[in-house]
Amino acid sequence: MKTQPKPEGKRCGWCGTDPLYVRYHDEEWGREVVDDRVLFEFLVLESAQAGLSWLTILRRRENYRKAFENFDPERIAHWSDQEIERLMQNPGIIRNRLKLEAARQNARGFLAICQEFGSFRAYLLSFLPDRRPIVNHWQTLAEIPVTTPLSDAISRDLKRRGFRFFGSTICYAYLQAVGLVNDHLVDCPYRFAPLEANHT
Repeated sequence: MKTQPKPEGKRCGWCGTDPLYVRYHDEEWGREVVDDRVLFEFLVLESAQAGLSWLTILRRRENYRKAFENFDPERIAHWSDQEIERLMQNPGIIRNRLKLEAARQNARGFLAICQEFGSFRAYLLSFLPDRRPIVNHWQTLAEIPVTTPLSDAISRDLKRRGFRFFGSTICYAYLQAVGLVNDHLVDCPYRFAPLEANHT
């Protein structure tokens, strides 16, 4: 991958100075994801975040990748109760039985949606105007909402399909993370990052 020069300017203030958080902001947050496996990865991670900080999850991301079989929904959908019990002993992830069971349930729902729509990405795009990501124009962090009618609608539909730990607030954070909603502030130099930085 060709190294891109770092743009000048002030980042969105929520990422602070933690190197992991800064890298996530610069290279991933708000960049459109087109790969269903990555979409599933963020679905798992955002669900695990419920009640916690996103930085807590980012610090365990590699542990999750190993424990969750590289976020393969087919394999996770077939987890046994014994596998979930084994994961409950893994100190590298959030050891919450309900969240682990939700990951299995959500993997099954994810696969069903992929079968119905052709891909999870196609399902998500079906909710978006003109099937394109939304680019907002916020001046300050205080303007950025935690839920929107869009996240309400997607969360409600996923709940109907059996998804768990994916309420509207988590759903909106998910849409931001995978770039279906671009909430970088208007003066953030990473608002429109080069394609090379995209996480696809």
